[in-house]
Amino acid sequence: MADPRGFMKYTERELPARRPVDVRIGDWKEVYGAGDPSALTRQASRCMDCGVPFCHQGCPLGNLIPEWNDLVRRGDGKGAIERLHETNNFPEFTGRLCPAPCESSCVLGINQPPVTIKNIEVSIIDAAWENGWVQPVPPDRLSGKTVAVVGSGPAGLAAAQQLTRVGHTVAVFERDDRIGGLLRYGIPDFKMEKRHLDQRLAQMQAEGTRFRAGVEIGVDITWEEINERYDAVVVATGASVPREIDIPGRDLLGIHHAMDYLTPSNHVQAGDTVETLITAEGKHVVILGGGDTGADCLGTAHRQHALSTTMLAIGKKPPTERPEETPWPLDPVLFEVQSAHEEGGSREFLASTVEFLGNEAGEVRAVVVAETEYRDGGRFPKPGTEHEIPADLVLLALGYRGAEHENLTQQLAVDVDAKGNVNRSGDYRTDVEGVFVAGDAGRGASLIVWAIAEGRAVAAQVDAYLEGATLLPAPVTAHDRALHA
Repeated sequence: MADPRGFMKYTERELPARRPVDVRIGDWKEVYGAGDPSALTRQASRCMDCGVPFCHQGCPLGNLIPEWNDLVRRGDGKGAIERLHETNNFPEFTGRLCPAPCESSCVLGINQPPVTIKNIEVSIIDAAWENGWVQPVPPDRLSGKTVAVVGSGPAGLAAAQQLTRVGHTVAVFERDDRIGGLLRYGIPDFKMEKRHLDQRLAQMQAEGTRFRAGVEIGVDITWEEINERYDAVVVATGASVPREIDIPGRDLLGIHHAMDYLTPSNHVQAGDTVETLITAEGKHVVILGGGDTGADCLGTAHRQHALSTTMLAIGKKPPTERPEETPWPLDPVLFEVQSAHEEGGSREFLASTVEFLGNEAGEVRAVVVAETEYRDGGRFPKPGTEHEIPADLVLLALGYRGAEHENLTQQLAVDVDAKGNVNRSGDYRTDVEGVFVAGDAGRGASLIVWAIAEGRAVAAQVDAYLEGATLLPAPVTAHDRALHA
């Protein structure tokens, strides 16, 4: 540890400033401005190099956080990225998109604000790209074995990169017209500009990974055919089936699932012409759901110049301080102000949606909302508290209920559980020989850091299946998955 007294000298938590609201809602660039290198050094110095680094407990990838914090403190950026890449294939993704459960587990967080681990992580990888320290890592030899990875989100890409680097010939199949999955079309550019994705894909191509965009397995090629053509198949299709809301007026025009709104917007930012673009311009927008996807819709609506925006969450407003029921080092649910929230609009909690009201043209004009009350073990609208909120556009950001598995289960003898997730064993295998499942398709909708961890873990299992043994790390076990389910 470079400075054993750093955490006593620097007690403040410092993060890069977000660009002014009136500036950033006029474009789609990332919200954070350039950071102060001296602040980064101070924050890295706050890491105590604990005898038991509980930040490891919070990170499914097992990132070597104290080690690369120390290297940042010493000014060794090249050494820091080498340590970071040992456990994380894509720190430029997690450093921008992960909610950082590692910080909730930081020992310093017992009586001080925790170390800014996430910001240090993204600063390491950004400096590495700028200085040319990230280079392709092609295999020393080819195994002669082939692997099909179906789905190009973080789990599929992590599995593909690991398997390519040990010599297998890997093809990644993606039904969209570009590679990246939700990283490409689910995440708005103001959270992660797509140049970060493109430069990583270029590295993977140089290593030998093959990408097949615009190919839907189960339609263009059957699952049976893909299983016959390749020595192993990794299903990493995500959990893309949205949750529904069954209330009167759901069939009115102007009510859409979040991804039906976000995906076309991302196409527009990529320079595509979209004929069926859903826009918030000049509209009263109501977003059901208070999570990350809802915040993505909110920030998008602001940049499309919505007339007003309202976010409705059915539950209670989370506390601003760690509650007793989630003591350190557990990851608490806390009230969060994301960049989209500070850009405008209102947030309502304990808001139960009762009905959608429409006009004569069959378009939504308002949402009827009542106060949520907790009774009989559930949450219900409280009678007599109903009120209307004007709405020309309603976006449903209510989460997901599993993978799109109809073609998969019909064409291969795999099973799904009651939640719609593809069944698998502790080593990620399905009941079909040579077919594995990783990421949200198997665990349900989760964090990007879990997707990458499972992608790395399934790669180790596939390599062992093909070669009889593996040297690839396997950071996530079946016990880990059950513990964090």
